Amino acid sequence: MTDWTPDIDAASGPKYLAIAQSLADAIEAGVLTPGDRLPPQRALADMLGLDLTTVTRAYGEAQRLGLIEGSGRRGSYVKARDKVAPSISADDPGDTGMNAPPEGFGGTLAQAFRDSVAGLLSADMAAAPLQYQRSGGAPSARRAGAELLMSRGIPCSEDTVLLAAGGQNALHAIFSAQFKSGDRLAVCAHAYPGLLALARRFGVTLHVIASDADGMDPTSLDQACASDGLRGIYLVPTNDNPTAITMSDARRQAIAAVIEKHDLLLIEDDAYGWLPDHPLPPITSYVPDQSWHIASVSKVLTPGLRVAWLRAPNVAGAWRLAADMHETAIMAPPLNAAVVTDWVRGGLFHKLIHEVRSEARLRQDIVRESLSPGSFRAQDYGYHLWVEVPEDLDARHVCDALRQHGLPAIPGDAFAAEKPSSRPAAVRVSVGGAIGRDQLRRGLNLLSALIGPQAPRKINLV
Repeated sequence: MTDWTPDIDAASGPKYLAIAQSLADAIEAGVLTPGDRLPPQRALADMLGLDLTTVTRAYGEAQRLGLIEGSGRRGSYVKARDKVAPSISADDPGDTGMNAPPEGFGGTLAQAFRDSVAGLLSADMAAAPLQYQRSGGAPSARRAGAELLMSRGIPCSEDTVLLAAGGQNALHAIFSAQFKSGDRLAVCAHAYPGLLALARRFGVTLHVIASDADGMDPTSLDQACASDGLRGIYLVPTNDNPTAITMSDARRQAIAAVIEKHDLLLIEDDAYGWLPDHPLPPITSYVPDQSWHIASVSKVLTPGLRVAWLRAPNVAGAWRLAADMHETAIMAPPLNAAVVTDWVRGGLFHKLIHEVRSEARLRQDIVRESLSPGSFRAQDYGYHLWVEVPEDLDARHVCDALRQHGLPAIPGDAFAAEKPSSRPAAVRVSVGGAIGRDQLRRGLNLLSALIGPQAPRKINLV
């Protein structure tokens, strides 16, 4: 039996996760090797001064992540991992400026994908997820999406839910089918760049509505509808990108009342809607007959799957959009769609989201340790920050400095719905993706130093 003892004295967050992380670090460093027997749970609990339940949860988490395996009365052992060298090299780290879910530790998502693919490509059903799919996606995938959305209070069915090749594909279809040049769309002052690009492409005028700490102001929206002839409204009500604001339920209902009063078309981009422990009702649930609801897996699991569900207000609208999505992307990747459907049906979908949420919370703990209270806005289940910078500091220089330390950051003017009148006064910092926790901490410490009151205002690190 090994005499390994986890070092959790300086750890923040749940103790069981700290033990599992310490175990993962020890395996990675070679302190523990395959076959090593771990201390019995009760003995480790006594050694650490913790209750047995905490250690049991820690071992269970480690086993779930594929780090250890149990052998009955013989106890728990470090699990051997089969390593097969790939025939190709994947050196491209991807677009590090994008906002991606944290990858966590243990490789659970990758293993889940491998397991599902192995089952889907079994001899008796290998053809289905490798062929062209009908417009709007395979019926099984649409049914899975409808079940998920109905569980959140959104009226829908297989016939009103379409499968898109990611949220941007869904947004493009909505703009193509529902807007014409010159139409006016209500947005917040800062919005998702993909939305801004589509507005430019289709000649849609963006009308900025005042916001506060709870999101778009319904009174200002009501006044704009009465005077400016708005066609629709675009919102990210949960963990807004980039401002990280989550609307309260009361605010969502107030916005819905204005939408219903003025017969607005709602585009609800619910990219982060599944991340909270207890998700709030989507705005669509209050005005279903006027809403197009997008629920993508890119921000709650991984962007590599390119799968999103688009809920239309009626069957006619759904199939009109299905044609546009087919023209622009043909279909969502059918194997990926089948995998996600398998996860939904088997209950793994929400378990994987829970892992993303848990890792995001650990990273937000690091954020709170590194940055001063009040210097940023974030959700504890999210993985981006909205950081205001001093007026005498150029946010672009801050972003350049952070990127050199591996921390993705984008100036606030990249999200501006209207051309800013001065230099950007904020940055969006992403704490997800592949960046490790230690590197994240170093980057955040640099950010704290750059925006602090005593920091030099001239930065030239590029």
